[in-house]
Amino acid sequence: MGKRRANSHGRAAASDRPVVSRRAALLMGGAGGVAMAGGGAWLGNVAAQSAAGPQAAAEGAIGGLTTPPPYAPSGRRPKNRRATWSQQFQDSHGWKAGGAGTASAEVNDRTQFVRGTQSVRVTTNGTGKQSYVRKTGMAELNATGKMIRLLFRVDDVSNLAKLVFYLGSGGLTNYFVWNFHVHSKTAANYVQSGEWVTVHLQWADVSGAADAYSISAAGKPSTTTGFTDMSFAVYDDAGGQVTYRLQAVELIPDTTDVFPKGVVSITFDDSHKSIHDLARPIMDSFGFPGTIYNIADAIGTGSFLTVDQMRSMQNFSGWEMAGHSYANAVHTASYPKLTAEEADEDFRKLREWLVSNGFTSEHFAYPHGAFQKTKDGVPVDLIASRHFTTARTIISETIESFAPAHPYRLKSLTGITDGKGIGGTALSRLTEEGGKLDRCAESGDWLILCLHKIVEGAPKTSTEIGTAGLTKLMQELQDRDIPVVTVEEAMAYYK
Repeated sequence: MGKRRANSHGRAAASDRPVVSRRAALLMGGAGGVAMAGGGAWLGNVAAQSAAGPQAAAEGAIGGLTTPPPYAPSGRRPKNRRATWSQQFQDSHGWKAGGAGTASAEVNDRTQFVRGTQSVRVTTNGTGKQSYVRKTGMAELNATGKMIRLLFRVDDVSNLAKLVFYLGSGGLTNYFVWNFHVHSKTAANYVQSGEWVTVHLQWADVSGAADAYSISAAGKPSTTTGFTDMSFAVYDDAGGQVTYRLQAVELIPDTTDVFPKGVVSITFDDSHKSIHDLARPIMDSFGFPGTIYNIADAIGTGSFLTVDQMRSMQNFSGWEMAGHSYANAVHTASYPKLTAEEADEDFRKLREWLVSNGFTSEHFAYPHGAFQKTKDGVPVDLIASRHFTTARTIISETIESFAPAHPYRLKSLTGITDGKGIGGTALSRLTEEGGKLDRCAESGDWLILCLHKIVEGAPKTSTEIGTAGLTKLMQELQDRDIPVVTVEEAMAYYK
């Protein structure tokens, strides 16, 4: 394949001003909606908060907050993609609820909805069997260059096991299937209790096929058109019932209309010096930039990056210097172990530190991928939205898309290593036939990779990748002609 064209592109103390308690206001705001910085002067590409009066501040704040952060996100978020086909479950929608796992259903439920005047409500029976909302025999649909957008809610995820979607024909004799959410009892989950959740399903994520349909060795579906049947399926864990609500199933343009071969962002967590010393020279040779999510407290100490190294990577190699936490202790604990006020203060100090040192990225990664609620019950991703434009997780049950379904829960594949017997994500999962890179190039997605430390010899832990492995990864990307962009560059496509 043709060679890909290369992409172009002293710690400062934060103020110790008093912190106004924010918990009550945050709780009032819920998990939706993101405030935009209004009328601010520009510092590089970061909007400084305007000195508006109390009324203006209240109107522009998230969750009723009247004390804005000093550097609120500029609002470069993805525009809502218009559906080319949409089922919003209003009157006469014709979908039916059923399955051996269904206890009760109301297909015209007017108690909970976020579009129109109703949605579909179903309660499982606690047996672990399939419950579904489906329709067959529709007019044929063409899903070429499209992804499926699902909008749904699970009232209480305590007994949720998994969520599955089927797209097919012949009364679902033929189908493709996406196993798009397996619920964890311990880790952060993309689907949380009582939230309306948007999920994008791309062809790169299809997990199986039946009867007349198949998936090639390279991960390409045998057809992407002629579909007449859809089914949204929910399984409880056989330990109790689950009530779920379906609001919309839609087709929208997928990542391929911006990046025909998909796109990759290579991100590094934790500010390790080896990113500068070992990763940068390798990636420079391919013309690929990276995004580093930095711990401000660690910069200039021990085996971590210095400010000068960060500036050099940003100014001369086009790298992005993003945020991971301000304090080392916060990174170790993770934000859900803090109160909302403590979390918000660390976010504030982190953003101030980045801007004061000339790093204008508005992007963030959760330590340990944790964005659950704080000790006092405030969603961490809501707090993140006060300070940053996106926040990355380490969830990878499906791969990210353009535009992302939830900018504050960006999905990424983590623990990538060429080591043996040390856990993590084997590099071969990306590079083998039909692996993540083939699927990215063949079907399109936004594949965000999360790495940590680079070593010259054999990796000893799942957070390490060898220079040989990193070189192989870069070569495989170039051979497939997959564009490599920073997170900031990716989001710039949706100013």
